[in-house]
Amino acid sequence: MNILVIGPHPDDQELGMGGSIARFARQGHNVLLLDLTNGEPTPRGDPATRAKESAQAARLLSAPGNPVRRVLLDLPNRRVEHSLAARHKVAAVIRAHQAGIVFVPYFEDAHPDHLAATRIAEDARFDAKLTSLDLSPPPGFAAVGPPIYPKWLFHYYATHLRIVPRPSFLIDISDQLETKLAAINAYHSQFAANEKNRAVPDWVRAQALYLGSRIGAAAAEPFFAREPIGLTGLDGLLC
Repeated sequence: MNILVIGPHPDDQELGMGGSIARFARQGHNVLLLDLTNGEPTPRGDPATRAKESAQAARLLSAPGNPVRRVLLDLPNRRVEHSLAARHKVAAVIRAHQAGIVFVPYFEDAHPDHLAATRIAEDARFDAKLTSLDLSPPPGFAAVGPPIYPKWLFHYYATHLRIVPRPSFLIDISDQLETKLAAINAYHSQFAANEKNRAVPDWVRAQALYLGSRIGAAAAEPFFAREPIGLTGLDGLLC
């Protein structure tokens, strides 16, 4: 399966669903991380540093023989706008990757970039299926690919609101929790070097452990689905 994980800034995907990304890679799925912006400026970062950190995070989430790829759309940080041009740029990535599943940030957030990113992605999912749309190849791709409508769009939680997730489903990341945290800590400029954010990895661990306990697992990540999820049986249920 071709999976696309869209983040407003480098580190959002790792914070929200880094364990699941690592799990998908180990299951053989083709995972692409799309950063809409380079995340800069920040108090302790710069574009070159963030590029190195995000590349290292993707390497940590990769599986042997199945790398997690990453591309940067390079929209302006803190000024992401839900526009037709932005929708078409993301639609081009969806088509180039031939994404069957798209993950986007949860649709309630205090950060305008997160809100805009989710609106852009939701609309780009529709735009990607239009046969008459003339799209340019996105960064990292030689061609756009045929029209496609991703079957699923799920929301992950990397929100700036102090909310408690109320997920539609949880993914067991018991074997991937330490990998997720290593990928988060790859962003040294954003966490270890920034005293205001040093506790974030601990918060992420605590949430993962608690949510894991809700399904009889050591750790889990939450996701929200607007559309119903179908089951062919009950064998895969954890609790």
